[in-house]
Amino acid sequence: MAASLLLYKLLPVFRAELRRKCPYRAISSTTAVSHLHREEGAAPAVLTGKVDRFGGVTVDLAAVGVPEDISESSFSAVLKESLARWKEEGKVAVWLRVPMALSRCAASAAAQGFTFHHAQDHHAVLALWLGEGHSRLPRYATHQVGVAGAVVDESNGKVLVVQDRNKSLNAWKFPGGLSDPGENIGATAVREVFEETGVRSEFRSLLSIRQQHQHPGAFGMSDMYIICRLSPLSYRIDFCPHECLRCEWLDLNDLARTARTTPITSRVAKLLLHGLEHGFQHIDLTMEELPSVYSGMFYQLYHRQIPQS
Repeated sequence: MAASLLLYKLLPVFRAELRRKCPYRAISSTTAVSHLHREEGAAPAVLTGKVDRFGGVTVDLAAVGVPEDISESSFSAVLKESLARWKEEGKVAVWLRVPMALSRCAASAAAQGFTFHHAQDHHAVLALWLGEGHSRLPRYATHQVGVAGAVVDESNGKVLVVQDRNKSLNAWKFPGGLSDPGENIGATAVREVFEETGVRSEFRSLLSIRQQHQHPGAFGMSDMYIICRLSPLSYRIDFCPHECLRCEWLDLNDLARTARTTPITSRVAKLLLHGLEHGFQHIDLTMEELPSVYSGMFYQLYHRQIPQS
């Protein structure tokens, strides 16, 4: 009995000495399992993501720590468990952002009902509707935005026009091109005018919008073509020979009457003539920047100015 009591009292000392000499043996089983999971790159038990104001959840597989060497079966099990939880929580949709390094996960997601929504750069986004009835998820944006700038010299009634080098019909048109992502319409017009003609300008208003569908130059998608009114800040032409065959300051009356132009260019030329004669306030859609109620960001609103009372 005395020996047993002595051994019980000395047990903490033996344990301390054991930890000092063999620290790895003294790790608890819980810590050892956690360490093992990190070494093997174990996936999270369930996926986490950002919940939007519509009741959907967006999951970025690269951000939540899914290892690149995860097997399809392991990911399938994690996704199945995650979907069960999201359904219990009443989520209506799941957006799954899959980086290229984890592209094998797309097959597992497809087996559980996900479909491709869009792809960009080095990732693809898959989507699954969890709500009642048919899917109400928005389709991917399918429009390209082209912007042209009608640079009008109000002192002499002339406008800057170009002829494209690579067109079979060398028609006069306003210089322009495609808007970059995140670029305002007016900024696109100013940039494209300078790149094509060497003339610097500033945005004044929006004049017209053309809408076209199944555009052959936009992979069969829809196209928006916007013409802006610009004021010149310089006048010397130094046009890009790779894009333009000719570039001139042309009288608006001549542009409105010539057959060597496009129908939309001719129509806008007549609109500009009306503005020169009666005031541009009768044709302009000016821009006003306003705060968004939901995001706190700012957007640009184009509209005719309200007459002052």
